[in-house]
Amino acid sequence: MFKRYKALLLFITTGFLWLNGLNLNACFAQEGKKDEEHEDEVYIEVDPRNKNAIFNDDDDIGYKIKVKSTYKETQDGKLSYDLLTDENKLISTHSLPVHLTHNSSDSYNITLPHQKAGFYRLNMRFNFTSYDDTVKRVFGVSPLKLHSELHRPDDFEAFWKGTLVELKKVPPQYKVIERKDLSTKYKTVYLVEMRSYQNYLIRGWLVVPTFGRRLPVHYRVPGYGVEMHPNMDADDFVAFDLNVRGSGNSQDSIKLNTDIYSTHGLEDRDNYIYRGAYMDCIRGLDFLASHPKLKIDTTRIFVEGGSQGGALGIMVAALDKRVKALTVQVPLYSDIRDTYAVSATYDVQVFPFKMFRKYHDSHPGYTWDEFYKVFDYYDPQNFAPMVKCPVLMGIGLLDLYCPPRSSMSMYNHLGTKDKEYITVANSTHEVNFNYFMFQNNWLREKLRVP
Repeated sequence: MFKRYKALLLFITTGFLWLNGLNLNACFAQEGKKDEEHEDEVYIEVDPRNKNAIFNDDDDIGYKIKVKSTYKETQDGKLSYDLLTDENKLISTHSLPVHLTHNSSDSYNITLPHQKAGFYRLNMRFNFTSYDDTVKRVFGVSPLKLHSELHRPDDFEAFWKGTLVELKKVPPQYKVIERKDLSTKYKTVYLVEMRSYQNYLIRGWLVVPTFGRRLPVHYRVPGYGVEMHPNMDADDFVAFDLNVRGSGNSQDSIKLNTDIYSTHGLEDRDNYIYRGAYMDCIRGLDFLASHPKLKIDTTRIFVEGGSQGGALGIMVAALDKRVKALTVQVPLYSDIRDTYAVSATYDVQVFPFKMFRKYHDSHPGYTWDEFYKVFDYYDPQNFAPMVKCPVLMGIGLLDLYCPPRSSMSMYNHLGTKDKEYITVANSTHEVNFNYFMFQNNWLREKLRVP
């Protein structure tokens, strides 16, 4: 398919140039001249010995580094590499001499000593005659042995049981509106409206395949600041995508920009924004369970979420056993205390602690103890022991928003033995295509989808 498109694009481009009286050979010659102007470059490939960059604590940790130079002048210098903890504490440093002539390449194998369970930074500096660069990688060692302390308030479960009771008091007033303008021959699209916690109006999108049988449900909850749209890709599932309060088409009662959403009501456990957002996800389950006539197999609902959606997914699976499987990617806010410790070592602050620190610094007298006093009720790690359904988690090892240690610590607290995790070595706050291919097969097995 790609080759056909490429050929078509070349045909159109060639025809366009010819029709405009341009010399195609001259164009290619000009392009070649540009290439010559930019030929001085160093290309670096860094690959862990284990593709997923996860090692056992009795393993030697290895990386292969390939360096190629297109500089006309010989490049002499060194490759230096520092091994650090994920809190940026130096463990060891080493260096190797490098000598590269024009268009030559060389490979280097580096071996690091055994390390205890945890995640580690490997910073590699390339200092040559005409070139300087730094490449950063992260690897894990025996992450299933990681343990972090739970900071669950004594009334954690009572607080959330009481919140669920309050949600039940709100009549949902469901409205299911067929959107023929968005529907196709194979999919019927519905706009769904309902009332949630504190009588907030929220909306979502339901997409139902038009063929006859009842199907399991792919229920997606939103990432931070992400607007959910109709999911037209789930051929073997009913797709339900929810916008929690303040996001997407659920902004009637509250509209907050991404700079302040996570801090709205932060000093008040009872009125923090996520109390309502968490309940919105439960109300979405209520909707699905009450509408089997829409070809919904209410016995096979799986929840998926990435980033903030990962936190929402963990919470909803913990509080509601109607969730039969859970998949999360880069789950935000997990193990919030360790996330604070790791993020404090960054040169530049990033989300979410960029917002939390800004809030802290702009509110004189507000302490981190007060922050945790509220956020401990919302940390996904504190919900994790209550999750009993099968779970699949994917993380990127270069993720600064959700440090791998925090995600794996939360994972290790999950209350189910039926769980798997996948690491993507060179991804930041994301996973890759291979992860989603695996997730598709994993879900079909767990939900018995042919």
